Amino acid sequence: MNVRSHRAFLIVLALGVALRGLAVLGYRPALWFWADSFSYLSSGLDLRPLESRPSGYSLFLRALFPLHSLAAVTIAQHLIGLGMGVCVYVLLRRRTRLPEWGAALAAAPVLLDVHQIQLEHLVMADLLFTALIVAAVTLVLWRPRPQPWRVIAALALLALATVTRTVGLPLIAVALVLAWPGRRAALTGLLAAGAVLGGYAVWFHGTYGSYGMGGSSVWLWSRTMTFADCAKMDPPRELAVLCPSGPRLAAPAYIWDPGSPIQKVKGDREELAGRFASLAIRSQPVDFLLTGLHDAVWAFEWDRRVYPSPGPQSAYVFPDSVRPFTPKVASAGRTATQLTTAYQGSPGATKVAEPWAGLLRLYQQQGFLRGPLLAVLLLIGLGGVVARRWAALLPWAFAVTLLFLPPLIAAFDHRYVVPVVPLACLAAGLALGAPASAPPWRSAAANVQPDERRKSVALNSAANA
Repeated sequence: MNVRSHRAFLIVLALGVALRGLAVLGYRPALWFWADSFSYLSSGLDLRPLESRPSGYSLFLRALFPLHSLAAVTIAQHLIGLGMGVCVYVLLRRRTRLPEWGAALAAAPVLLDVHQIQLEHLVMADLLFTALIVAAVTLVLWRPRPQPWRVIAALALLALATVTRTVGLPLIAVALVLAWPGRRAALTGLLAAGAVLGGYAVWFHGTYGSYGMGGSSVWLWSRTMTFADCAKMDPPRELAVLCPSGPRLAAPAYIWDPGSPIQKVKGDREELAGRFASLAIRSQPVDFLLTGLHDAVWAFEWDRRVYPSPGPQSAYVFPDSVRPFTPKVASAGRTATQLTTAYQGSPGATKVAEPWAGLLRLYQQQGFLRGPLLAVLLLIGLGGVVARRWAALLPWAFAVTLLFLPPLIAAFDHRYVVPVVPLACLAAGLALGAPASAPPWRSAAANVQPDERRKSVALNSAANA
């Protein structure tokens, strides 16, 4: 390896390592998101699927349990974050004519964005979810014509991403269409993905008596409450109790607000919420789409905002101070102190250590990818697709799907925007530096084995005779 030919990237990588070092030193052992973080931790300790969300991240925590260290969890996640930046750089150097500094520039947002680093330091599923998707894209795009086994492995990785966050499910279909490996390989890939998803569903059934992934219809219902008009929907009597009344709230508020209609429901909330959401979407499809799109474009604003009010994003930053754990139950009847002690043998409440934390807070004032720049990256990727630089299509399609789908089915949250960044960077780099090529779905024939190709030619000749 010629170090000089990678000098710019190594500088960016070193800066990324230093920033993550500040996070490890300044916020020990990890940052927590109440109460989701503790639900994942509880699921990992008890080895049971969660009812409200998939538990792939809990299995990741379980895999690291022998280390008995939450600091080891965050360090592992930081290493995974660095690995994503390496994937972006190496893939662009391999597949494009970009100069070394250009590929390093494309990897910089992944390595240096403070919100990416904060997400790595948070005990949450989003980092693992993003890494699995980036790994899948890297496998598919490693060669101009993806080998069938690479597409099969990528589909399995996307299935693992789906059992980490359910929003990964449509990516399996997107990958299958855009990286078509041929019928036989496509079927094998679907079987591999199905084995992962089916295995998780069986695990879920063993706990709850029904096959599922651990999603909640209440989230989709809360999204529809921001636009639902029961005069247009004409819901049956049992659903009318869920109709909105009074001033409209932010979508998540309908789940937690004591005055929300869902709090008045007795019985199966999931079933009623799902039926109401389905009726609202079928009755007002245009309102459903426009509401989600309206919220999604907040990702392109210069300053990050707290949904739904304007202002600096406060939920996913490195804070000045952290409240100590309280005796309040965090998950499964246990407090945060009990859960973290069960995992590492000592309480895991975050301790803010200066001056390291202060240096990171100073950096986070400007050290992140601004919304308009994300829009530019996506437009460059789209331009590459229009110019028939098809290598950019898969990461661009993934980025757009992950950007617009969460606001449609749940709510806008900047935590859902961060996974878009490495995919948008890849798409932009491939759009600028990759040569024009045949669409990926036309290259499947090139992957057919020689004996199969000869057999096909022979059959065609016999038919023409």
